[in-house]
Amino acid sequence: MASATIPSAETPETVNSVSRIFGALFSPKATFESIARRPTWFLPLLILSLLALGVVGLFSHRGGWPSFFEKQMATNTRIQQMPADQQQRVLEAQLKYGPPVAYAEAVIIPFVGALIIAAILLGAFNGLTGTKLGFKTSLGIVAHAWMPGLISGLLGILVVAVKDPSTVDLQNIVVSNAGAFVSSDSAKWLIALLGSFDLFSFWVMILLAMGYSAAAPKKLSFGKAFAWILAMWFAYVVVKVGLTAAFS
Repeated sequence: MASATIPSAETPETVNSVSRIFGALFSPKATFESIARRPTWFLPLLILSLLALGVVGLFSHRGGWPSFFEKQMATNTRIQQMPADQQQRVLEAQLKYGPPVAYAEAVIIPFVGALIIAAILLGAFNGLTGTKLGFKTSLGIVAHAWMPGLISGLLGILVVAVKDPSTVDLQNIVVSNAGAFVSSDSAKWLIALLGSFDLFSFWVMILLAMGYSAAAPKKLSFGKAFAWILAMWFAYVVVKVGLTAAFS
């Protein structure tokens, strides 16, 4: 007599990387629980790189670099003290090397940044709260918590496409932080401070807290995870503003 096949109690979860992109935005709890079981990270970082390349490419195509670098030079007191011919050479060098550097940063920064932040948060939570997460899990949480960048990236492409490129500030394409509302000749430390209070940044921090608490629910509540992340963000802002004040 043929024996009946007993289904396994543990059915392997089908990983749909595309659905996780939108799940991180619209159903984050279930999505991060899925990521904790089987981490993925490459697709969200690739999307962020492609969006950044789209912004840089469109900005280059529309001829926005001369006005961008001229505005930067106008707020740099050291450059403004140079003779006119030397300022022109600086501008020419920026126009030559700046765009290729921007393309390289668009490709590299999402991946390198995610690796660094995943390592820092992994060390903090494993060392300070007793979680036992793996690096791939931490990287998967960070990569998907950055998915608000999908919205800001698409908005950035739209802004660059419709606005006069001479009026576009690549560092504040989407007006989502308090730094966008102060004049460009304000103190640089103040711009750095206000620029840190960004709606998308807080959205990312909330998703990070949801992700790590979902991956280690016995060790981390959402509130505890968010408190640690907020404390690390605050320390980063203090260092950034301090360095900006010291070297500007």
